[in-house]
Amino acid sequence: MIGRIRGTLIEKQPPQILVDVSGVGYEVQLPMTNFYELPAVGEEVVVHTHFVVREDAQLLFGFTDKVSRELFRELIKANGVGPKLGLAILSGMSASQFLNNVQNEDVSALVSLPGIGKKTAERLVVELKDRLKKFGQNQQIDMPPPLADDGDNNTIVALNDAREEAQSALVALGYKPAQASKLVESVYQENMDSESLIREALKAAL
Repeated sequence: MIGRIRGTLIEKQPPQILVDVSGVGYEVQLPMTNFYELPAVGEEVVVHTHFVVREDAQLLFGFTDKVSRELFRELIKANGVGPKLGLAILSGMSASQFLNNVQNEDVSALVSLPGIGKKTAERLVVELKDRLKKFGQNQQIDMPPPLADDGDNNTIVALNDAREEAQSALVALGYKPAQASKLVESVYQENMDSESLIREALKAAL
């Protein structure tokens, strides 16, 4: 089991990153709520990971804190929830929002997430309400504020590229292409980069 990696962040392609650890590049998929907290490309990053082995692939899912990883692990224990859907859930809302929605039995809020129908939402509430009580208020994680422009060498992405990257990320998280395109266009403003577009599109979907 690979539980934690530390290395140089060499690529960021939402929702996936590439981390160089002593010459070995690890591809890691993160929920977007954690993706926003990553440092700039070229800097050191520490990621808590969950390793998934399937017949056709070996996948690493990463988190910037242990609580998010534990919540992900509880999610994929639920009937009908696999790693991809767990990633989509924690991308569509922060850990604290998800915990609150489950505790308040807010099925309508959960249904707004990609891949979550009414029956799945109701099942999540039933299966997770008691199990998630252990997280408590002190461990809940809020969506981080928008990242400030730090003036690094990451130039503003061409507008069409930013839109395409944001749409691709949403599709990877479970949204249908037409829905992803509509969400991106609904929130797009001049000079927005792909991360900002993804953040705002996910908020608009709720």
